[in-house]
Amino acid sequence: MRTNTDLSPLYRSFIGFDHLAGLIDKASRQEKQSSYPPYNIELIAEDKYRITMAIAGFVEDELDIESKQNTLIVTGTKAPSDEKVQRTFLHQGIAERNFERKFQLGDHVKVISAQLENGLLHIELEREIPEALKPRKIAINGSKLIEN
Repeated sequence: MRTNTDLSPLYRSFIGFDHLAGLIDKASRQEKQSSYPPYNIELIAEDKYRITMAIAGFVEDELDIESKQNTLIVTGTKAPSDEKVQRTFLHQGIAERNFERKFQLGDHVKVISAQLENGLLHIELEREIPEALKPRKIAINGSKLIEN
């Protein structure tokens, strides 16, 4: 069920957050992602994050990690099997199917590294706030920052 939310009360007290409505709208109409593969998102430090995905059965060559326009896309494509012997499973609980998982990244969040070990893919992320956007003190009755 989709409902339209009136965000006009936010505009009275939040200045410069016009893109917020667009983000909320995008999140509400985003197609459902499957729950495969399972993943964790950890806060490592103040501006450092780690995504850990359980991707048993995948090797490095079958994985693709791409970051574009504040979206992290992790894709796993299983190579076709060269086995001539047909395998018969009595129970198959390990899913070795292709997947695509998308994560929406915040502003200035960059992918630092990715490692594959013991069936877990670890993706390290860090928020790098530019100097111009960091907080600064404003002097009262001080000199002007911009000269006319």
